[in-house]
Amino acid sequence: MERRADALTDTAPPGPTLGRAARDFLARDALDAATVRSYGQTLRRLCLTLGDRLPLASLTADQVAGVFATAWGGAAARTWNRHRSTVRSFGSWARLGDLAAGLERRPENGSPVPAPDPARLDALWNDPDLPLRERTLWRLLHESGAGVKAVLSLNVEDLDLEDRRAPAGRTWVSWRSGTARLLPALLAGRTRGPVFLSDRRPGPGRTPAPADLCPQTGRRRLSYERAEYLFKEATRALDPEAGGYTLGRLRGRPAERAPQMLSDRA
Repeated sequence: MERRADALTDTAPPGPTLGRAARDFLARDALDAATVRSYGQTLRRLCLTLGDRLPLASLTADQVAGVFATAWGGAAARTWNRHRSTVRSFGSWARLGDLAAGLERRPENGSPVPAPDPARLDALWNDPDLPLRERTLWRLLHESGAGVKAVLSLNVEDLDLEDRRAPAGRTWVSWRSGTARLLPALLAGRTRGPVFLSDRRPGPGRTPAPADLCPQTGRRRLSYERAEYLFKEATRALDPEAGGYTLGRLRGRPAERAPQMLSDRA
């Protein structure tokens, strides 16, 4: 029996497995029940196809693309894109890079979802019970028309507060007076690191990359998943379906300054 136990130990894959990582990913406090169900559908299929005991470090974008071709090759664009978004989030969380690199986003032909009523947005901007971080993020998304990930990637040292803009990739994110009034208080004297920070410092087992860590507070960059969850929770009462709005609904009219290429920077 001891020899058999030793043999089983010797054949166990080194490091975390796909199944264990999927369970840890879904067990995070930042996810609500609906998100866990949605993410769980994608990760369950990956685990069934590739095996729970697959070493996590060996998971590749090619393997993920094979699963997608088999499981969702004929799925509607919205379903395909939802599963694609899940594996991108999972890959980022597990530090595996872009697991959706081999998966093109499919165009969705449905009518665009309208932005929330302006009066309801005004109530959010002026709600004193909401944290400053959320009010600033939401206002910036609405005024800039930029994508959520582009805004969350902004760094303090890159902000041009006077001209109300900051570089994001090869373009600019620009904002208007509402965001300009909130940013100084949010930064609170910080000179480097992510603009939008998490509430707590990361645990010892989840040390973020240096670019995602604030050198002054020790807190990490706010994640897309957490930002999405907080907005849904705050807007449940505004949503007729009581599910809460997604951050993408905030993308209103871009700021008056049109996006410019970085090569045009003065």
